[in-house]
Amino acid sequence: MIAVAAGALTGLILDVPVDPDGDQARQWLIDELSKPEYLAAKPTLWDQISQAFWDWLNSLHAPGGVLQGPLLLLVVLLVAAAIVAAFFIFGRPRRNRGGAGIGALFGEDEGRTAEELRRSAGAAAAKADWALAIEELFRSIARRMTERVIVSTSPGTTARGFALRAAEAFPTYASRLLDSAASFDSVRYLGESGSEAQYIELVALEAELRDARPAGIAAVVR
Repeated sequence: MIAVAAGALTGLILDVPVDPDGDQARQWLIDELSKPEYLAAKPTLWDQISQAFWDWLNSLHAPGGVLQGPLLLLVVLLVAAAIVAAFFIFGRPRRNRGGAGIGALFGEDEGRTAEELRRSAGAAAAKADWALAIEELFRSIARRMTERVIVSTSPGTTARGFALRAAEAFPTYASRLLDSAASFDSVRYLGESGSEAQYIELVALEAELRDARPAGIAAVVR
């Protein structure tokens, strides 16, 4: 058995060239470095750029480098001043809100903005269609909060669910928000006609919440 194994090993060794020429050695190296484990460990372009920057920065303040002591501090202060100047010149970066809050709202596809919904509510109220006016104005309140990234809504969000989340951001309005959600549900799902008094309460609530600052938390996004 030992003799057979030794013979097989000898044959295997003899099959592998041990003195490759230059082209063959280069191909072996390329094949080896092409293996997944080497590719996974290869630094990305960002890694290379970052490392080059830090190497350059370290070379500046290393012994014998260009930047030493007060001069290094001066450079840091100049960079900070440039950032502050850019902030005041160009303003704080603004979040792209072009499509913020657009989407399903309380079980229906809704692409209108809060302002459009508010105008629709006013038009319905002018015709004494209190049910539609209440629906549209409550949707306007919800849409405005999603536009401001205070409370998010999903296709499955209910009027009461929205009111509870909004109450976390505006605790002093909790009872009025829940009442407005109940008014919405009554005209939307129970077939009630609504009333002018309910609409007027919603008008006041919408006006107060439109640009109100959340209390206690920055946002309730779920």
